[in-house]
Amino acid sequence: MQGKNVIRWMAAAAAGLCLCGGMSVWAEEEPIRVGSMTGPTSMGLVKLMEDDSQGTSENDYDFTMVTTADELTALVANNDLDIALVPANVASILYSKTEQGISVIDINTLGVLYMVSGDDSIDSLEALAGKTVYLTGKGTTPDYVLQYLLREAGLEDQVSLEYKSEATEVASILAEDSSSIGLLPQPFATTALAQNEELKLVMDLTQVWDETVDPAGSRLVTGVTIVTKDFLEANPEAVDTFLEEHKASAEYTETNPEETAKLIVDAGILANENVAQQALPYCSITCITGEEMQEALSGYLTVLYDMDGTTVGGALPEDDFYYQS
Repeated sequence: MQGKNVIRWMAAAAAGLCLCGGMSVWAEEEPIRVGSMTGPTSMGLVKLMEDDSQGTSENDYDFTMVTTADELTALVANNDLDIALVPANVASILYSKTEQGISVIDINTLGVLYMVSGDDSIDSLEALAGKTVYLTGKGTTPDYVLQYLLREAGLEDQVSLEYKSEATEVASILAEDSSSIGLLPQPFATTALAQNEELKLVMDLTQVWDETVDPAGSRLVTGVTIVTKDFLEANPEAVDTFLEEHKASAEYTETNPEETAKLIVDAGILANENVAQQALPYCSITCITGEEMQEALSGYLTVLYDMDGTTVGGALPEDDFYYQS
């Protein structure tokens, strides 16, 4: 008895239903409601989405994909999702707002931020002095990361930051003027390169982060997966099964990039298979759990908290924030 059948058997047993003559009377179990954002977090889920649509996944899922973190947080707050893939700092904020009502079960995406420009001289933070960087909205993960790195380099007053509401707006500026400098997450950075052949990935902010922050205490974490504690307490086996299936889906993106690119386009995340395949190696899709997850994420949140406590909800999460299977 595996996966979905186990869950249904448990539900039937809990409801007191009869299992007679070797024939099981199954209770219909509601699918697990999973939410994610268009981008690398959803790219790491596409194989699991496909398996679920084909009926070959262990759990039964209902996937929802949105374009902004605010949409996801509203769905979680309204109890419309059981599991959600959110920006790392948003998970900490939700933990506070829901009065410790959520836990992080894995890191799904590491560093995805790149400086994009046609100016080859932009090869370090110091090269940004006196220049303007275009990036997505103020108060987002790219903003926090760049501000922290500029402050540590003593450049916070020497670089002008111009905010746009969406990564596509930054990409449009770069497409029109290759001498401009934009901070873009993947896969938007690769999309920008496809729009203007003069553009390059001139700086990897993950590398800059690792050179700036003690690597033993922090990693640049972009996205994490959270679960509501009500769902976790009622369905621990289903959550563990999700983790297994999420890990397998994330690994599939690395070993089968061509097939994954097709699934990414089919899911509506990107429109071009070639761009999707080119972006995959830079998207840092992963599935890190347990103690390694806690060390990397707590270190990252501590850096943000030390810079501005409001970025993580005003306080660092307690140990129960980190799920240990």
